[in-house]
Amino acid sequence: MATFLYKLGRLTFRRRGFVALIWVALLAAGILGAATASTATSSSFSIPGTEAQRAFDLLEERNPGNSADGATARVVFKAPEGEKVTDAENKREITGIVKELQSGSQQIAKVDDPFQTQAVSQDGSTAYISVSYQVNSMELTDATRDSLEDAGKDAQKSGMKVEIGGDALQVMPHTGTAEIIGVVIAAIVLVITFGSLVAAGLPLLTALIGVGIGVSTITALANVLDLGSTTSTLAMMIGLAVGIDYALFIVSRYRAELADGREREEAAGRAVGTAGSAVVFAGLTVVIALVGLAVVNIPMLTKMGFAAAGTVAIAVVIALTLVPALLGFAGKRVMGRKARKTADAEKSAESGNGADLTKSADAKPNMGTRWARFVLRKPVWVMLVGVLGLGVIAVPAASLEMGLPDDGAQPKSTTQRQAYDMLSDGFGPGFNGPLMVVVDTKNSSDGKAAAARVSEEIESIGVVAVAPAQFNKAGDTATIVVIPKDRPSSHATEEVVHDIRDAGGNIKADTGAEVLVTGATAMNIDFSQKMNDALVPYLALVVGLAFLLLMLVFRSILVPLKAALGFLLSVVAALGAVVAVFQWGWLGSLFGVEQTGPIMSMMPIFMVGVVFGLAMDYEVFLVTRMREAYVHGESPGQAIVTGFKHGARVVTAAAVIMMAVFAGFIGSSEQMIKMIGFSLAIAVLFDAFVVRMAIVPAVLALLGRKAWWLPRWLDRALPNVDVEGEKLQQQLTDTSDSAGSGDGGGEGERELVRV
Repeated sequence: MATFLYKLGRLTFRRRGFVALIWVALLAAGILGAATASTATSSSFSIPGTEAQRAFDLLEERNPGNSADGATARVVFKAPEGEKVTDAENKREITGIVKELQSGSQQIAKVDDPFQTQAVSQDGSTAYISVSYQVNSMELTDATRDSLEDAGKDAQKSGMKVEIGGDALQVMPHTGTAEIIGVVIAAIVLVITFGSLVAAGLPLLTALIGVGIGVSTITALANVLDLGSTTSTLAMMIGLAVGIDYALFIVSRYRAELADGREREEAAGRAVGTAGSAVVFAGLTVVIALVGLAVVNIPMLTKMGFAAAGTVAIAVVIALTLVPALLGFAGKRVMGRKARKTADAEKSAESGNGADLTKSADAKPNMGTRWARFVLRKPVWVMLVGVLGLGVIAVPAASLEMGLPDDGAQPKSTTQRQAYDMLSDGFGPGFNGPLMVVVDTKNSSDGKAAAARVSEEIESIGVVAVAPAQFNKAGDTATIVVIPKDRPSSHATEEVVHDIRDAGGNIKADTGAEVLVTGATAMNIDFSQKMNDALVPYLALVVGLAFLLLMLVFRSILVPLKAALGFLLSVVAALGAVVAVFQWGWLGSLFGVEQTGPIMSMMPIFMVGVVFGLAMDYEVFLVTRMREAYVHGESPGQAIVTGFKHGARVVTAAAVIMMAVFAGFIGSSEQMIKMIGFSLAIAVLFDAFVVRMAIVPAVLALLGRKAWWLPRWLDRALPNVDVEGEKLQQQLTDTSDSAGSGDGGGEGERELVRV
C-alpha cells in the first residue's frame, strides 16, 4: 500500500492543476445538485420492534388519518392574580384562541377546547388547549409554527400568562455559531503548530471542501433516499473533525520530509506513502464505527451513520489527492519563516565544514521527545496514575440512567419550560407526559368489557387520571389516555409503563384483547431500552472489527488489544464525568445545567461511534510512526521516542482542535446538544492526553519487543499492507544504489514512480 500511495502522492503533486480542477468541479456539482433539489423533509422517526411503534402502526391501520404519532402542542393559560380562567372575559379570550388555532394551518388535525375537555385546574387558575397535528414535529412548516406562536402572543394581551409546550415548537438547534468558533480555534492551533499561515490554511480548506461535497450530496439526495433534513448534522460534525485531522497528518509529514532535505515532489510522495497509509486505516476505523450504527436498527440512525461514513471516505480521498496537489501550489511557503531560515542555514553548513550542521543535529529535543523519555524512565508510575485516575472518574458511570430529556430540562427562560412548570403547578407533573394505551379488541368477544377491564387495572396501579376509552369507527380498537403522577422522564413513570404492560399480559389471556402502551413518553422509554440493548453488540462489532484492522496495520496482537482496552477506559471515564455533571449535578452550574435527569439514551452509542474513530486516528498516527522506526532498526524504547518526536505535536494539535469544536456545543441552550458537546470534548481529552499520550507509551515501554510479537502462522496468513513503508524504503534504497552506480541517482528513482 505504501508504494501505491507513494506513486499517487507524486502523481497528484505533478498533476496538481488537473487534480484541483476535479475537486472544484465535484464541489460545484454538489452545490448545484443541492440548490436544484426539492426541499427535504424530515424522514419519519420509527423504532421497529418496539411496543410503542406497534401501537402507532396499529392506530394508523385501524384509524387512518388520526395521526397518532403527529406533533402536539399545549397552549397553557394562567389567569392574573385574583382571577380565574373561567371568568367571562378570560373564557371568551381562550375560546377565541381555539378558533384562531383551528384556522391557522392546514397541518392541524384537532384543537381541543379546554372548557369541553375539562382541561381546567381545580382552583380555576390554569387551563390548556391541546393541539394535534397531522405530521411529526420535524415536518411542521415555519408558517404552522408561526401561527402557533402568534396565537400565544395574542392571548397575552388580555393579561393572562400564556406559554406553549409540546414538541410542535421543537426544531433542530442551529449549530452554526459553535462550528464557526471551532473553526476559528482550529485555525489558531494550526498556525501555532505549523508557524505558517499557508500550512495552517491547507487542512482547513481541504476539510471544508470535503464537508461541502459530502453535505451538498446528502442534501441533493435527501428526497430520493429519504434522508431527511437532520441527516447532515452528524456528517458535518465528523467530516470537519476527520478532514482537519487527516490533512494535518499529511502536511506535517510533508514538512518533516522537506526538513530532511527531500525535493518537494519526493517529499509529497513519501508523506502520502507513509502518513497516507495511516490515514487510510484510521479512516476505515471511523467508517466501521459509523456504519456499525445499523446494529441499533433505527432507520434514522442508520442513515445518519452511512451518510457520515460517506463524508469520512471523501475526507480520506481528499487527504491522499487534493492535499499533495495543494502542497505543490504552496511551494516553500508551507514551511514557516523560521523553518526556512533553518533550512537555509543547514544548506550553508553543508557547503562549509559541517560544524553548524552538527550543532543543528544536537539541537534541544522537543516536548514530545522529553515526555517520551520521561515515560520510559517511569513507565509503571505513568501507567498506574493514568489508569487509576480514569478509573476514579469512571465510578459514577455505574449509576448511569438513560432516557430522553423532556421540556423540564429546557432553560427556564424558554416558553416550553415555563409551560411545563405551569402545567405541573396547576395539574401535576404527570400532565406533561400523558400515556396512550391502545386496546386491540379485534380478537375479543366483548371489546367494551375488555376496555373497561383495562381501565380498572390501570386505576389500581396508581395514576392521577384515566380517561374513558375512545373506540374507532369499526369498534375494534380503543384508546385510553392515562395521566401518571410523576414527570415524563422520571423512574416512577417508567415503572407505570412497565406495570401496565405486565397487566396487559393477563388481560390478553383472559379476554383476548391486546394492550399496548404508546405516546411520546412510552416511545422515549422504548427508545432508551433499545439503545441500551444495542450498546454491547455495537461495542463488540466495532471494537472487534477495528481490532482485526489494527492487527493488520501493526502486525501485532498486543498493540491492538491495548488500543481497544484504552479506548474503553476513556469512554467509561467520559460517561462517568457526564453522569456526575448532568445526572448528579456536580459542577452543573458551571456548564449551564438547570435540571438534572437521565442521560440522553442516544448519547453513549453516539459517543462511542465518534470518539472511537478519533481515538483510532491518534492511535494509528502515533503508533505507526513508532512501528516505522522499529522496523527500520531502532530499539523498542528509541522507537517510542521517535514516534513522539514526530507525532506528539500533531496529535496534540488535532486533539485540541477536536476539543474546541465539540466544546463549542456546550454553550447551546438545548440540554441534549450541551450534553453531546461536553461528552465528546471530555472523551477526546481523556483518550488523547491520558490514554494515547501516557498509558500507550508506558505499556509499550513495559512490553518492549513483545509489543510487536505476532505468531508466525498468523504473520503468514495476514496480508502485508506495508503501512510503515518498509518495502517502499527498501525499493527506494535499492533503486538509488543501482542508479548511483550508473548515470545518476535521479533517473533510477524517477523510474520507480512512473505510473
